[in-house]
Amino acid sequence: MNSSKNTATKQNPLVDRGEFPVLSQTINGHPLAFLDSAATTQKPLRVIEAMNDFYKNHYSSVKRGAYALSAKTTQKFEEARSKIAKFIDAPSENSIIFTKGTTEGINLAAWSYGLANLKPEGEILISVLEHHANIVPWQLAAKERGAKIKAIKYSKNGDINLSSLQELLSEGKPQIVALTHTANSIGTINPLAEIIPIIRKLAPQAKILIDAAQGAPHSKISVKSLDCDFLAFSGHKIYGPTGVGVLYGKPEVLNAMPPWQGGGEMIDKVTIEKTTFAPPPARFEAGTPPIAEVLGLSAAIDWVNEIGIEKIASHEKQITEYALTELQKIDGLQIIGTPKNRGSIISFTLSKIHPHDAALILDEEGIAVRAGHHCAQPAMEHFGLSATLRASFAAYTEPWEIDRLCQAIKRAIGIFG
Repeated sequence: MNSSKNTATKQNPLVDRGEFPVLSQTINGHPLAFLDSAATTQKPLRVIEAMNDFYKNHYSSVKRGAYALSAKTTQKFEEARSKIAKFIDAPSENSIIFTKGTTEGINLAAWSYGLANLKPEGEILISVLEHHANIVPWQLAAKERGAKIKAIKYSKNGDINLSSLQELLSEGKPQIVALTHTANSIGTINPLAEIIPIIRKLAPQAKILIDAAQGAPHSKISVKSLDCDFLAFSGHKIYGPTGVGVLYGKPEVLNAMPPWQGGGEMIDKVTIEKTTFAPPPARFEAGTPPIAEVLGLSAAIDWVNEIGIEKIASHEKQITEYALTELQKIDGLQIIGTPKNRGSIISFTLSKIHPHDAALILDEEGIAVRAGHHCAQPAMEHFGLSATLRASFAAYTEPWEIDRLCQAIKRAIGIFG
């Protein structure tokens, strides 16, 4: 373990923290140690400037004007779509739908594909480690159509139980399998390259949705290689703004889906009697889109590409290993889950301190961590807990933040005796 500490402490910072205005401030007289990047990431200046440039220099709507400002905005907007398609190795920019975030993307799939195709007594498979956003929409759709939800089991260390998956696939005829790429609760990275071929073999009729909210910011994703039918992620978790996200869908699947909202831009022709609908992605983007947010996300993807997603992954792995090493030295601290492949997330508990109380003490030291059930109550139940503390890392995380986290935890333990 000492090697991971040495690697982390000696490595040069991956990025210039000065690019992130929020990170330069002090909290309660202490330099901010922002360790809640799984909830949302801080934004580099270029993202902020891209959005400001839109509002200051070419604010206009998209696809609705022949004048110069609208033409420029439309060009940048569609360039963002193409850029994102390339980022996740999608076959076409027309398979990229802009949403408000991962949650809306999953709801779109559930309410459009799900309601059109789920049958009474049909099955939807999810897992016990899903975020609520990949549980509740399927519950609503299942209730509407009389379908059933079944949960794939996980081991106590936090890895998927492939026997449970195979059993559920073989026993029934699931129509949808919805799985996380990386669990937001404890950081498990699912072996999707192993899981998806099993699903294709045992349940070829099933459509597969991947919640990549915690995956896309931290690792290279190829929807072609994965062979998933849907994949969703959020802009604000990948250094972009809130209010924008992406739903990828296979072109043949999207083409067969009905719209889930009605309004402008998603139509082909409207009469009083009936409406015909535009092809994807316009069919699923009713109304004025989040233009500034899309342009901000475009700038964020540029930033990630310039740093390199592989370099980001390597940096975060070293930081995570260092954090694990140092946290495990603290008496009374229990790390939750020991998955074979962990993302840049560590959940833990303290034997004598409630997570919320500990988080308040850490905040006094200028350390931002998350406390609670992390919108993953079934995952908490799986581990026999109601809440944890969660530290999560990003490209801008540095070893000194881990050191200060550990010092503050020791102070909290001292206060509570």
